[in-house]
Amino acid sequence: MSKRDLYELLNQMTLPEKVAQLTQLATPFFKGSSKQGEITGPMAAMQITDEDIPNIGSVLGASGAEEIRSIQKQHLAESRLGIPLLFMSDVVHGFKTIFPIPLAIGCSWNPALAEESARVAAKESAVSGIHVTFAPMVDLVRDPRWGRVMETTGEDPYLNGVFAKAQVRGFQGDHLKESKEHVAACVKHFAAYGAAEGGRDYNTVNMSDRQLQEMYLPAYKAALDEDCKMVMSSFNIVDGIPATANQTLMNGLLRGDWDFDGVMISDWGAVKELIPHGVAADKKDAARKALSAGTDIEMMTDCYASHLEELVAEGVIDEQTIDQSVLRILQLKEELGLFENPYRGADPVQEEQIIMSAPHREAAKQLAIESSVLLKNDQTLPLQKSQKVALIGPFADNGDILGQWSWQGSKEDAITLRQGLVNKLQEEPLLAVGSDISEINATSLEQALTVAQQADVLIVALGEHSTMSGEAGSLTNIQLPQAQLDLLQSLAELDKPIVSILFNGRPLDLHGVIEHSHAIIEAWFPGTEGGNALADLLYGDENFSGKLTMSFPNSVGQIPVYYNHYNTGRPKGAPDAQVRYVSQYLDSPNGPLFPFGFGLSYTTFAYQEPVLSTDQLTSDRTLNLTVKVKNTGNWTGTETVQLYLRDLVGEVVRPVKELKDFKQVKLLPGEEQEIHFTLTEEQLRYYHSDMSYSSDPGDFEVLVGPNSQETVNTFFTLI
Repeated sequence: MSKRDLYELLNQMTLPEKVAQLTQLATPFFKGSSKQGEITGPMAAMQITDEDIPNIGSVLGASGAEEIRSIQKQHLAESRLGIPLLFMSDVVHGFKTIFPIPLAIGCSWNPALAEESARVAAKESAVSGIHVTFAPMVDLVRDPRWGRVMETTGEDPYLNGVFAKAQVRGFQGDHLKESKEHVAACVKHFAAYGAAEGGRDYNTVNMSDRQLQEMYLPAYKAALDEDCKMVMSSFNIVDGIPATANQTLMNGLLRGDWDFDGVMISDWGAVKELIPHGVAADKKDAARKALSAGTDIEMMTDCYASHLEELVAEGVIDEQTIDQSVLRILQLKEELGLFENPYRGADPVQEEQIIMSAPHREAAKQLAIESSVLLKNDQTLPLQKSQKVALIGPFADNGDILGQWSWQGSKEDAITLRQGLVNKLQEEPLLAVGSDISEINATSLEQALTVAQQADVLIVALGEHSTMSGEAGSLTNIQLPQAQLDLLQSLAELDKPIVSILFNGRPLDLHGVIEHSHAIIEAWFPGTEGGNALADLLYGDENFSGKLTMSFPNSVGQIPVYYNHYNTGRPKGAPDAQVRYVSQYLDSPNGPLFPFGFGLSYTTFAYQEPVLSTDQLTSDRTLNLTVKVKNTGNWTGTETVQLYLRDLVGEVVRPVKELKDFKQVKLLPGEEQEIHFTLTEEQLRYYHSDMSYSSDPGDFEVLVGPNSQETVNTFFTLI
C-alpha cells in the first residue's frame, strides 16, 4: 500500500475510528481470543464498549498462531474498513526459547550473539503471530536496588548503544516487510527510567541536562539510528514533567532534533498516571497532554477513547494531530505487510517446528556460556570428573532460572543445574536443597550437611526468586536472603572446597558469600539452557569469558557506585591527599567489590604498554593504538580488551575514564597478538556548559586493560 493509499484510507475513517487506532487493549477484550471476557481489576474499570472493539488498533499480550489468527479474523470481519490489528508483546530475552537476561547478555561483550538471540526471539515470535516486541530496553543503570537492571545491558552509554543496535538488527532484520521471520522493535523506556531515585520503581528522576545527554540518551539514539520502528515512553518525570506528556522530550528532542517519525506508545497505564503525577486534572486533561506531546498509542487506559472526540469538538485538539498519529500507526502496519497479509507469519504448523528447536536452544546455551562471569577462583575450578560432587542449595534443581520477562518461557523446559550435571556426568550428583530461597530449618540443614560430608567438593546454588528482581522488584537489601547465607556458613565449617553459583537479576552485595566460597560464578538468570551451559563451564569444556557490565558494590551504602564517575577536588589517593579530609567513607572503600569490565578466566592474560602511531591527534587525522596481549596460562581463552579515555582538563568536569572501544580476541596458551584500535577526534567530544557538543584541544590519557581498574596507559594531545 502506497503513501497515497494510506492517506486515502485515513480520509475514509471517521473520528471514532481514528481514536480507536490510538488505543491498545489486552487480549481478553477481543473476540476470537481464548481469554475473551476475562476482564478484571483495572481492565474492568475501562470505559470501552463493544462498539469500540472492532476499530481498536492494537492488541497487547496475545500469543500463539491459532489464537492470533482467530482474533485477527474476527476483527477483520467486523472492522468497517478492514484495518488489521497490530499484535504486540514483551519479548525481552526470548519468546519460548529463553536466553539469559539482558544484563547477562551485556556481560558477554559479544554483540553478534546478542543480535542472534534477538533474531531467534523474533523468529519464534513472528511464527506465533506477534508483530512488535517491546524491546530492547536500553536504560542506563547505576543502582542495583532497582529490579529492572536485569532488563538492560549495564552502566555504560557506549556499550549500551552497541547492544541496542545489535538487538534492533536481530529483531527487525534488513527488510521487515519482506521477511516474515522478524518483528518491529520498540526501544524503551524513553527516557532515563534507569535513574529512578533510591532504586525504587516508577520513582522520580532528577538530573542535569548534560548528564541526560551524555549518559542516558545515547543508547536510545543508537537504537533509532538502526531504524528502530517504535519508542515507548517511561513512567518517570524528566525535568519535572512525566515523559508521556513531555513536549520538550518528545516533540522537541525525539521528533524534532532526532527526526523520529515512527510510533510512540505509552507504557502500561502511563497516560492515566499523569493524574497522580499531578500534571493532569482528570482523564480528559491527561489525554490532551499526552497526545499533544506526541504519544500515539495509549496502552491499557481509556483517556483517549473517552475524551479525544470531545476535545476535538471543543477545538482544544486539532483533528490533524490525531491524523498524524493514526498515519504513523497505519504506516507501521504497512511496513509489516499487514494490509497485504494480515496474518503475516502466524503459522501453527511451522510454529511446532520452529519454537524451541535444537538450533535455538544451542544459541541460548552459547550465550549462557559467554555471559556467565567467574568472580573468584582459588584454583578450585575447573572440576575433575573423578571428584565426588555434592549439589546443594535452593537452585540445585530449580527451573526458576529464566528471570522476569520470560513471558512464554517454561520452568519445566529449563535445564536445571542438576540436569546439566547429569547430562555431563551421566550420573546423579549427591543432592540436597539445604534451604529454601528465604527459609531454612534444622532438618533441611542437617540433610545438606550429611550429603556434603560425603563429597570432595560442594557446588552451592544460591540466588533470588525471579520475582525478587524485574519490574516492581526493588529492594533495599541486596544481599542474599539470610537463610542462604546461614546455609553457606554452615557448609563452610566442613572445610571442603565450595563453588558458589549465583542465579539472580541484579548485582548483589556478596558479603556472606565471598568469605565462604573458593570459587564464585555469576550465572545471572541464564535461561532455558542454563544447566547445560554451567556444566560445561564447571568442568572446563568451556572457558569463562564473561565480564561485568555493572559494578558490584561493597555495600548498599555506596550506591550509586559506577566506573565512569567524576573526580572531586579532594580525591582519595591523590599524592598530596590528607588521611581524613578527602572524599571517602570511613567504613568502606570508595570503589566497588567487582568493577565494570571484571571477569576471570581459567587462563591469564598479560598486557604490554600500549604504543601510539603518534602522540598528536587532529580533527582530520586518526591516531592508531597497538597493544600486545599474551595468554600466559595453560588454557585457550577469550579476552575482552577494553579501551578507555580520560580528558585531563575539560571546560566542565569529565569522568575519570570512559569506555570508547573494545575487542575480543581468542588466544591459545602462550599465544600473543597485537590488538589495534583507531582513535578519532569525535570520541573526545562532550557537552560543554552551554550544551554545545565539541572537543577541546589538550592532553588525554588512554587506558587499555581487562577491566576498568586494571589498565596500562599512555598519553596523547589533541591539537
